[in-house]
Amino acid sequence: MSSDHMQRRWNSLRKVLARSGPFCRPDFEPSPDNLQVLLDQCKVLVVGAGGLGCELLKNLALMGFRDLHIIDMDTIELSNLNRQFLFRHKDIGSYKAATAAKFINARIPGCNVIPHNCEIQAKSEEFYQSFDMIICGLDSIVPRRWLNSMLISLLSYKNGEVNPSTVIPMIDGGTEGFKGNVRVILPGMSPCIECTLDLYPPQVTYPLCTIANTPRLPEHCVEYVKIIQWPKENPFDCAIDGDDPQHINWIYEKSNDRATQFGIQGLTYRLVQGVVKNIIPAVASTNAVIAAVCATEAFKLATSCSASLNNYMVLNDLDGVYTYTYEAERKENCLACGQVPREIEIKDSKCKLQNLIDLLCERPDLQMKSPALTTMIDGKNKTLYMQMVASIEEKTRENLSKTLVELGLKDGSEVNVADITTPTTVTIKLKFLQDNSMNQ
Repeated sequence: MSSDHMQRRWNSLRKVLARSGPFCRPDFEPSPDNLQVLLDQCKVLVVGAGGLGCELLKNLALMGFRDLHIIDMDTIELSNLNRQFLFRHKDIGSYKAATAAKFINARIPGCNVIPHNCEIQAKSEEFYQSFDMIICGLDSIVPRRWLNSMLISLLSYKNGEVNPSTVIPMIDGGTEGFKGNVRVILPGMSPCIECTLDLYPPQVTYPLCTIANTPRLPEHCVEYVKIIQWPKENPFDCAIDGDDPQHINWIYEKSNDRATQFGIQGLTYRLVQGVVKNIIPAVASTNAVIAAVCATEAFKLATSCSASLNNYMVLNDLDGVYTYTYEAERKENCLACGQVPREIEIKDSKCKLQNLIDLLCERPDLQMKSPALTTMIDGKNKTLYMQMVASIEEKTRENLSKTLVELGLKDGSEVNVADITTPTTVTIKLKFLQDNSMNQ
């Protein structure tokens, strides 16, 4: 990109941030300094460096964001190159996050992208707490739910109301073929991932009785070979590798034999690979549209130059182009954000886990019977004590005699408590009184 072209982009951005308008938020003050003050200092984490993630990173960098981080555990494969445009043939085998960061840093002056080549679960609470905004370009529901829970766990409450300063916005984008969606999530204030979990389609599975006895689709033939024939014959003495041409070719030949046996047509090598790897079709144009919306929403949130999306947008360009927005609502009984943590005061600096359990059983407003306690420490779930399962009780029994500090708990730590007296998990927040030494 030429320096003149880049300068024209900056001039356009300055004009946008120097004007007021009917859609501006009340807290927006027009000024050319917005570009440096607001965008330069906004620390953003991009989760996922695939087709959508590459588009997101490029858009954010060109819009003026300078402090960018990107996290992804995957390495680059040949099949990625047709739509993940930050990668080249020479990059095959390299980490996606590192390669994407290197490309943007070299191409866009002043932009500092820091890569993290690991799972999102490998990072601590402090890591996620350091960001002003998180933008997801993921292809799986599980990491979305994990991030959603992490951001909710970082919230603090006062008199039952969430503290706005602890809210880290999450913009979530998703694509599948010619369809896509964007949602803007303000944890604790707007609907979270769990609130709208039923909007995600369930993974396609086939009944075993159908694929074994009465197959009707080519997919049934592939699943039969994958689930039944491969373990039985074990042709390569290893598990199926969806990226190994020999494995796919063997499954294709066996599937073709079974399809011929039952008079089923439509079996192709590509279909076999898609079923084995559970491939969801990716379309570059859909990624581009959804990434553009996500980046625009990030720009709005960072500058307050316009009202942000409220709060769900859907795109469908399978037959023509159709898009609409609507306001999803929070679930009152949402397992993630529907419960305000109850504050429990800890007065004794040597309070043990057994003392905490006794307190939960004795408090008039709780009156629990056999509470099971779990917590999250450094981004990982930890079972403190569970009485109802004998094997877990035996392993966690030693924790009863340990102090809360020895177990890694501190002021503000949240503990999830399950008990037979309540159908849902209760979250308690520990408050260590200031006149003790529990945090030292």
